[in-house]
Amino acid sequence: MKFTGKNVLVTGSSRGIGAEIARTLAGFGLKVWVNYRSGEAEAKAVQAEIVATGGEAEVIGFDVSDESAFVDAVKSIVTADGELAYLVNNAGITNDKLAMRMKADDFMSVIDANLKSSFIGCREALKVMRKKRFGAVVNIASIVGETGNAGQTNYAASKGGTIAMTKSFAIEAASSGIRYNTITPGFIATEMTEVLKEEIKDAFTAKIPMARFGNPSEVAEATAFLLSDHSSYITGETLKVNGGMLM
Repeated sequence: MKFTGKNVLVTGSSRGIGAEIARTLAGFGLKVWVNYRSGEAEAKAVQAEIVATGGEAEVIGFDVSDESAFVDAVKSIVTADGELAYLVNNAGITNDKLAMRMKADDFMSVIDANLKSSFIGCREALKVMRKKRFGAVVNIASIVGETGNAGQTNYAASKGGTIAMTKSFAIEAASSGIRYNTITPGFIATEMTEVLKEEIKDAFTAKIPMARFGNPSEVAEATAFLLSDHSSYITGETLKVNGGMLM
């Protein structure tokens, strides 16, 4: 794939889908800033893997829900590289409980980590990218943001909000040559799904027309496409990566 920009920040990229996105983008020649909140060793392992395969990566630790920390991180990247060409807002958490048992703090903790952090990233990226009138942002949401899910009122709100927010940023930034898109993964095979009992996996798989979980690489390749020059006329879109579970 072709990329006009030179670097990318991938939040929450020390493991799972985020790490695969980081490795994939590095494979396409981008300098990747690998973000972590607490898993420094994991982030450095991702960095080392990228470097070992001929790519370029730096590790940058900060809590994405901390506004000042996120602002400072973007400034550090621009100071080091002269630009921030691409951003992937991938970091997020869950805190599942039935709605009637969920406290407001339980709700807001997920909103802050998932939606507020993505807003901060989108805003700071826009400030930097508009100076060069170029850039692209991909927000990783979830199928739950489109369908809802029992026990995940907070998570669904955060991801549904991300989808709507992305469209608004896309409208505001289009005249500056900056694109914003969303990816909504379905069931993806990660460390989190590996611990599920087989009968639970089978129940989930039965709901997927393609009859399997997705691979992190499939989300990563979709992310790369939406950042690349090949999607230069695509903005404000929500790309479903869910094996046909929701169409």
